[in-house]
Amino acid sequence: MRSLTAAMMMLLLLLTVQLITADQESGTVIPAESRPCVDCHAFEFMQRALQDLKKTAFNLDSRTESLVLRAERRALCDCMPVSTLN
Repeated sequence: MRSLTAAMMMLLLLLTVQLITADQESGTVIPAESRPCVDCHAFEFMQRALQDLKKTAFNLDSRTESLVLRAERRALCDCMPVSTLN
């Protein structure tokens, strides 16, 4: 009876060890030198964010310029009498 229990325990232990090593081998390990570091990811993110900000600033600048021109045109038309435009 003791030998049967010991054999079952050994079998259970062997299966557990095989399952643990199988789980560890199933994933792929990328060497640290070929993985980009966290700082590199942060730098790339910041570069993209700056590019987006530049585009937004350019669009706002263009819109502001067109609004100023429209306001100047309106002011010019409002101060000149209609008779002088003909």
